[in-house]
Amino acid sequence: MPATPIGTSEQLLEELRGWVETETPTTDAAAINRLLDRAEAGLAAVGAVLERIPGTEGRGDHLVARTPGEGRPVLVAGHLDTVWDHGTLERTIPFRVEGEKCFGPGIYDMKAGSFFAFHSVREILRHGTRTRSPITLLLTSDEEVGSGTSRALIEREAAGACAVLIPEPAGGTQKACVTARKGTGRFTIQVEGRSAHAGGNWQEGASAVVTLARLIGQIHALVDLPGGTTTNVAPIWGGTRPNVIPNKAGCEVDFRVATLEDAARVEAAVMAMAGPQPEGTSVVITGGLNRPPMVEGPGNLALYEQARAIAARLGYDLPKQHRGGGSDGNFTAAMGIPTLDGLGCSGAGAHAEFEHILWRELAPRCGTLCELLETLG
Repeated sequence: MPATPIGTSEQLLEELRGWVETETPTTDAAAINRLLDRAEAGLAAVGAVLERIPGTEGRGDHLVARTPGEGRPVLVAGHLDTVWDHGTLERTIPFRVEGEKCFGPGIYDMKAGSFFAFHSVREILRHGTRTRSPITLLLTSDEEVGSGTSRALIEREAAGACAVLIPEPAGGTQKACVTARKGTGRFTIQVEGRSAHAGGNWQEGASAVVTLARLIGQIHALVDLPGGTTTNVAPIWGGTRPNVIPNKAGCEVDFRVATLEDAARVEAAVMAMAGPQPEGTSVVITGGLNRPPMVEGPGNLALYEQARAIAARLGYDLPKQHRGGGSDGNFTAAMGIPTLDGLGCSGAGAHAEFEHILWRELAPRCGTLCELLETLG
């Protein structure tokens, strides 16, 4: 049990509701900043040392909160942005409790987990709990679009940390935390062709769509499920009318890899597709690896064993898993900092219209994170 009183699941849910009902799509910096204002005020009231970093590139601000202490801190990092547009709360996923489930946009990914981090740090400060190491809390605004404006800040804070905790949602029916993740990347492919009448002057055209279709087949052939490599092409665009040879086409490509070597192989194969093509078209490709793989090393496993022991004392089993999706933990693990991910709430439906948490698990799951913050170092 954590030394810090954190309250009941009912009490946690009552405050979490306010976070969920403040809609925070990544694209709306002002909306994210309103929730960040709430978190900042709550932490300021209990004496946290705060640093607010203004957003750039149209993204929201980021917030760093520190507790007193000497030595290397424990970093706990979460994001406040969600994939859901304004109005989702009213039209699609109203906040509601149905039995064991509580629904709401972003409640699972990852407002419950980010609230865990905020609440634990606030209550540790409020109650004057002595922790083995100081704590750094980082709340960011752009994880759902790749952490482009926050990555340097995440890596800055991780560089001085003894451990990193990521309260992304617990995974699957096993309700597991995460010790390894695939690396993730993205390409954008633009094809230039030559327009012509599809009937009278077909031979004068160069179809960008035909080229793109051929490349999509080559990209799909890079999939290696046993080895952990996947590719996915979407969205796709091209052409104007059925009777016009299309002079432009393009697509985006998502790829996932288990190792840096696999990432280099995929990057080399895709980038080799650029340039002049047999159809008389040309191809420009941009992008590459965004998040390096989070490899399950001994540091991650040591953190996991501590978390599992705490969870057992709190009355639940905490298995581990390797997850295909990336998170900000990919960055910190790649730096060699012991990282444990998936410490948020259990539930299901990330990015889906049935997104929910198992709300009665709020207190024990938050208790695990809180005790880790108290005892790591």
